[in-house]
Amino acid sequence: MTRLLSCPLCDHDEIEYYHQDRRRDYWQCQRCALVFVAPHQQLEPEREKAVYDCHRNSPQDMDYRRFLSRLFIPLKARVAPGAQGLDFGCGPGPTLSVMFEEAGHPMALYDIYYAPDRDVLGQSYDFITASEVIEHLASPGQVLRELSEQLRPGGWLGLMTKRVVSREAFANWHYILDPTHISFFSETSFRWVSAQLDLQVFFPSADVVLMQKQ
Repeated sequence: MTRLLSCPLCDHDEIEYYHQDRRRDYWQCQRCALVFVAPHQQLEPEREKAVYDCHRNSPQDMDYRRFLSRLFIPLKARVAPGAQGLDFGCGPGPTLSVMFEEAGHPMALYDIYYAPDRDVLGQSYDFITASEVIEHLASPGQVLRELSEQLRPGGWLGLMTKRVVSREAFANWHYILDPTHISFFSETSFRWVSAQLDLQVFFPSADVVLMQKQ
């Protein structure tokens, strides 16, 4: 089976079995340490969107704002006043973009299902956010490379996703219960990404990663 797989982050073909539950198998790349679900066990787009349609996030939800503050606060402290941003994977109830707009930052939105205007992906930005997005990506390597290319020199990429800590913790991790979660990063994975894309990486908290373009 491993001969038929390559890592969706770094395209390496040295893959090892990592974990199995009742629904699917998980594999780990031996170069960048990404843990991922094989394509044949991922949801079709219609079923994936049906899960997202159940989300009820909105700017009026103060608990959701507090959750997003884990990314908003450290990123806002690093960007210049008036810096322009893109909220990539904004979902059906864009909220992080509203928080940045309230702080004086013009924001563009992109989401494959809810804001599919690809024109915004052809522009450059001072910062890009992707909150609870990259764990859903079937081709995270390609997407992260494209996002880094959209950053202006000195720009910031702000990501929020929970990180793989150990095989033992993974086996009992609530994060893998979501059928739309298919790519699981560790610090090792992010350090590999930052080295490949010439980004400086910071870990301000357990589920937030900031990367600055050199």
